[in-house]
Amino acid sequence: MAANTELSVEQKLKALYRLQLIDSKIDKLRSVRGELPMEVADLEDELAGLETRSENLDAEVKQMEQSISSNKAKIMDAKANIKKYEKQLENVKNNREFDALNKEIEIAGLEVQAAEKRIKNLQFDIDQKKLSKETLSTELDGRKVDLKNKKAELDTIVEETEKEERELLNSREKASVGIEERLLKGYNSIRGNVKNGIGVALIERDACGGCFSKIPPQRQADIRQRKKILVCEHCGRVLVDPQLAEEVSI
Repeated sequence: MAANTELSVEQKLKALYRLQLIDSKIDKLRSVRGELPMEVADLEDELAGLETRSENLDAEVKQMEQSISSNKAKIMDAKANIKKYEKQLENVKNNREFDALNKEIEIAGLEVQAAEKRIKNLQFDIDQKKLSKETLSTELDGRKVDLKNKKAELDTIVEETEKEERELLNSREKASVGIEERLLKGYNSIRGNVKNGIGVALIERDACGGCFSKIPPQRQADIRQRKKILVCEHCGRVLVDPQLAEEVSI
């Protein structure tokens, strides 16, 4: 269908503003949907990090337990040697052999003490890491619940917004039909060049509702007359008066 070029300036302004209302709703829907996947992804990354930390704690505890077993084996070997050396003392032939065996017994005893100290320190570290694991497990459970809820929220919002967006896009297509190509192209160009997606701005507190630059009183009066399509001298947005906005609905 060809665009209607016989519309009055006021009708053109209303058509443009109606299109802006529709586009703002679409922008808002996409913004909400755009944030949730990021939140889900952040939670998934955080959960993966926590699980990695948990796995590392398990690996460290396992390694320490193996070290404890190794030290226990050393204690058994050292005690066995002590018994062997004590038995050999019964058959010594001179002081040199006696001193040598006592020296070996002393060394084996020191090895036992050192191994026992290592076991004590390792057990303390294991207990601390197990406490950390308990805290981490609680945090993991909480994050899993958060992720489950956030995914459910995302699924619901995606389902709801996709339906609403389809309806709005249909409304947008119908609203665009009544706007001449030159105006529509200019409006789309402005929206594509600004962050807030506002191509048609209201006058708010004597300023442009898009860039907040002050609008001279005489220019405001011209805008209210709706005889020309006037734009903001600073940002290029089409300007409409609040009264016109109240007369437009979607």
